[in-house]
Amino acid sequence: MTFKEFTKSLSGGEAEGELIKTIFISLAVSVILLGILYFFKLKYVADFRPKYGFFLFLAMLGYSMIIPSVRYVRAYREFTCMSGMMIGMTIGMIAGFLPGYFIGATNGMFWGSMFGMVIGISLGIWNGRCCGVMGVMEGTMAGFMGGLMGAMTAVMMYNDNLRAAGVVVLAISAFILFGLNYMVYQETREAERKHNDGELFVIFWSFVLTVVTIIFMIYGPRSILFT
Repeated sequence: MTFKEFTKSLSGGEAEGELIKTIFISLAVSVILLGILYFFKLKYVADFRPKYGFFLFLAMLGYSMIIPSVRYVRAYREFTCMSGMMIGMTIGMIAGFLPGYFIGATNGMFWGSMFGMVIGISLGIWNGRCCGVMGVMEGTMAGFMGGLMGAMTAVMMYNDNLRAAGVVVLAISAFILFGLNYMVYQETREAERKHNDGELFVIFWSFVLTVVTIIFMIYGPRSILFT
């Protein structure tokens, strides 16, 4: 019954009801921003759509799945040690692997790894601290490994269905994040909500992550293989 209750709460729960809305807000902000930048600047970039468009869109989809989980965790702030470690590990890994993969696919393994590690470790620590130092350590380790593995996977599959693999990676990440949200729901059914970020939080982080990804992917440094 708990899973059925969770799915029902997605359309009406206090914090749970914000998950789907947050996904659409985040994706809308990213798509609108990309459209504006494309109209004024990016359409003049050589081979923008075939070279960058697909991976940029997948990156925006990835951020639209990560940000709702971040917002959901922040709504309750404090978790038990085991739950907090799982939160730090999951968000750190996904937030490191996905950007690392997409930047690695366009800029190479080194820069994909650096980009993925920065995003993964930052979000892993930010969310893992909900249970103290162990969650912070889990977030750091997961972001570190996720960034490296994402970029490495992209380069290893450079000539072997790289785009199809990106879709598969994104789908599996979505499933994992859904499981994380379900776990948070189970842990907080009896808890009182402690924080509400509001839509401005979603808009701000969607804007920042999208802009940073676009700038780095198109104008950032590249490995020799991608020059």
